[in-house]
Amino acid sequence: MPLTARQRRSLRALAHPLDPVVMVGGQGTTPAVVKQVRAALEAHELIKVRFAEGIDARELSADLATRSSAELAQVIGRVAVLYRRRKKDPTIEI
Repeated sequence: MPLTARQRRSLRALAHPLDPVVMVGGQGTTPAVVKQVRAALEAHELIKVRFAEGIDARELSADLATRSSAELAQVIGRVAVLYRRRKKDPTIEI
């Protein structure tokens, strides 16, 4: 389900105080990174992902969101915010 502008704004506000949970290095979105993102999303629902310098964060964050079945809420510089509603006991209501 694509996020509306209002939902994105709400998620950005919730993500503001968060620190990046996953770091993506020069190898890009490897299967290990996707697995780590999926686990982090299941634990937290809303996460920040930091990309290494020299990497196109917009392109890779969209790919990472698709591969992890998440919604891309925001990309600023080298940091992306991803959201996926937890199947069991969701904590974020948008």
